[in-house]
Amino acid sequence: MNEALTNIPQHVAIIMDGNGRWAKERGQERRYGHQAGVETVRRITEECVRLVVKYLTLYAFSTENWNRPTDEVSALMGLILSSLEDEIFMQNTVKFTVIGNMKRLPDDIQVRLQETMDHTAKNDRMTVAVALSYSSRWEITEAVRRIVTDVHDMEELPQNILKNWKTGGIRAEDITEETISQYLCTNFMPDPDLLIRT
Repeated sequence: MNEALTNIPQHVAIIMDGNGRWAKERGQERRYGHQAGVETVRRITEECVRLVVKYLTLYAFSTENWNRPTDEVSALMGLILSSLEDEIFMQNTVKFTVIGNMKRLPDDIQVRLQETMDHTAKNDRMTVAVALSYSSRWEITEAVRRIVTDVHDMEELPQNILKNWKTGGIRAEDITEETISQYLCTNFMPDPDLLIRT
């Protein structure tokens, strides 16, 4: 094997930024840049599969992106809907998942995302996690909410956490980095080895 291919990261994360600016520099509308970004994602996904990367996270739409002009947000939502092709995931045995506040997305997009997640759930060659309506603050807030909810229903707590907690309450010293990590929506994958901001 080529020496350059022996140190492949297990988890690559890409912050997809600059598509709109790229299009404007070429005299095109911002949506043209977003469409070009979709094509790039397809190529990146196939290349990551070829290189045996296990996890690819694409930060596609942050919570701050909701502040963009309405027509641009609508175009982005439409692009998400039209670009979700099971074919690329099924051909490459890729599992598709979403991290972020899906409840904030339009209903038709939520349905399509869930269909794609369900259809690819058993694929195990690589996992593509697309961050939509996502921010780290949102994720931490959700983790804390889930911890508080589970304290009220002790039977739902993971056993390794439950053994350290007293029934009816939680002590501050029982909250560790591991506790928080287990409640994050990214708990199914390792931290990124390589982070790229385009």
